Amino acid sequence: MSAAETEVGPGSGTGLRERKKQRTRDALVRAALVLFTTKGYEHTTVDEIAEAVEVSQRTFFRYFAGKEDAAFAVHRIAETRFIEAVRERPPHEAPLEALRQAVLEGWHSINEAVESVVPAELQMRMYHVIESTPVLLAAHMRRSVEMEEAVARVVAEREGVDVDSDLRPRVVVALFGGLMRLTERRWGLGSDMSVTAMRELTSTFLDAMGPALAGNWRTEQR
Repeated sequence: MSAAETEVGPGSGTGLRERKKQRTRDALVRAALVLFTTKGYEHTTVDEIAEAVEVSQRTFFRYFAGKEDAAFAVHRIAETRFIEAVRERPPHEAPLEALRQAVLEGWHSINEAVESVVPAELQMRMYHVIESTPVLLAAHMRRSVEMEEAVARVVAEREGVDVDSDLRPRVVVALFGGLMRLTERRWGLGSDMSVTAMRELTSTFLDAMGPALAGNWRTEQR
């Protein structure tokens, strides 16, 4: 059998169609983020995003519910990878340590997943657009709550407890989520907008969490 005949086997047409759909979706995400970070989210239209990829508005709506959906497409990739990383942590790790290591040890794989769709630098600039755009910031906060609930359920599953009767999974994830949100804000205020700077700041804040919660803050007796 020739190579050409091998390529046209059962299901090969379906695989080709799926790859084409994925390429179109990724191109729409890249175009959307470029426009959002150059023109501003509120001044970008769906028509402009579609036109940048040379597809119709109808095609855009096959992949996304609207501009907001496209704006957070890369976030969803990172969130999915993070949840997978938490599930894969060794069972002997305490919940906070599992969350911490899922971020730090999974950083490169999460970043690779992001960069398979958009350059990391573009996603970093998108963080600033989200922080400075009220409608996106509100959506980000809502999504953060939903993400925390999903992670709390994974933690509860890991620990063999009932998330609805045991407060600990949601408490731990709320602490962790608040710290990650603080890291995002502090990184956004700095002068170094690189992925490396964000990782280093994340590591610093995660390392400070345990001592801040359990340590004695007073340096001298009063």
